[in-house]
Amino acid sequence: MSKPTLKLLAAAATLAFAGHAAADYPLMNLVADKVIQKYQSATCEQLWAQKQQPKGEQEQRLMSLLKSDPQLRTAFMNKVAGPIANKMFDCGMIP
Repeated sequence: MSKPTLKLLAAAATLAFAGHAAADYPLMNLVADKVIQKYQSATCEQLWAQKQQPKGEQEQRLMSLLKSDPQLRTAFMNKVAGPIANKMFDCGMIP
């Protein structure tokens, strides 16, 4: 994920924890849309190269936030799962 995407995800998670996020997580929706766009516009070679790179500290921290907030994680996964899985299938990354 790019740094702006990670920052938006951090903001969405922070707002969710602070109890200020709307029920539909508008910031999470923005981040999810950016993630979907990234996968849809990336070539298979780019996705394979990104998969080989280690996750940065900020991305690891954000993943922890998603792991610790089941509602935010569910909303995020429900939005991005289909487009990401289809691209990964097309690229031979999943059977």
